[in-house]
Amino acid sequence: MRRILGYATALPVSVLLLAGAGAGAGVGAGAASASVPGDDGFTIKDPRITESSGLAASRAHPGIYWTHNDGDDGTYLYAVDGRTGETVARITYTGVGKPHDVEAVSVGADGHLYVGATGDNDEDEDHVWIYRLKEPSDLSDRTVAATEYHVAYEDGAHNAESLAVHPGTGRIYVITKDKDGGALYEAPEEPSPDGDNTLGKVADIDLWVTDAAFSPDGTRLAVRGDDGIMYTWKNGKPSHPRSLDVPKQKQGEAITFTTDGRTLLYGSEGRNSGVVARPAKAGAAIVDEADGLSGMRVTGVVIGVAAVVALLFGGGRMVCLRKRSNGRRGSAL
Repeated sequence: MRRILGYATALPVSVLLLAGAGAGAGVGAGAASASVPGDDGFTIKDPRITESSGLAASRAHPGIYWTHNDGDDGTYLYAVDGRTGETVARITYTGVGKPHDVEAVSVGADGHLYVGATGDNDEDEDHVWIYRLKEPSDLSDRTVAATEYHVAYEDGAHNAESLAVHPGTGRIYVITKDKDGGALYEAPEEPSPDGDNTLGKVADIDLWVTDAAFSPDGTRLAVRGDDGIMYTWKNGKPSHPRSLDVPKQKQGEAITFTTDGRTLLYGSEGRNSGVVARPAKAGAAIVDEADGLSGMRVTGVVIGVAAVVALLFGGGRMVCLRKRSNGRRGSAL
């Protein structure tokens, strides 16, 4: 069980005023910088894309977003222009078996695209699949050879719709989907195309997850379902979960960062599906109610910050009043 902790309720008015000023400055700075194509959202117009399940911002082609249909309609990836919503290329990847249930796409640190055929609704598969293919330098309909990896969870079968490749280390991560919360798993540092690769559990994820994405600098991990969580990413693990402002969508599925890391794009299934943009800013902290120590630590930090700010902004007045009071008592004697 988790709850959202709003820091602002514990802070004095002076801090809120300063925070408001700082936030305004940040917004102004962001508005003044160059925008990234698609960072205000777009509509996927290709009639062949009826169940956009994954979304990934291209690094080789700024403003292009890779997507695919859910399920097993073929080994296809679509390059969609964020300026127009039109498909500019369809890639057919070969050298792999018939995809069982394609759920996610991610861009790796090595200039390759990674596709996760990780869906397993009945949780009865002894392994699932990840495909790796070179991102084309030229955007046109073409065929690209892919490498197929068999992956299996260390603790048995799971259903998963999320695949995220870290932009710095190139490590592949999968998040399982469960109504009671999923878990984050990592693939071997160098997966092998021969035999199974074991996915090792890294951390629990307290969310029904349909997709996930790393920020371009690799310091944040965003996960989404109907709700969302932004994690700080450090030393190969997620921490400090904070809430995300996930838009209401008919069947929300995908998430990706824009290439500048300022915006999160949320995708949905359906024909002419809309990709909705939201600032990539986390909200209130999320605290596990069962973890009393965590709650105490967070509360303690908030109280400590409030005390320091009170001393800084109100200390001078307190000392002044005390001196005046002492002076009045001295004159009465």
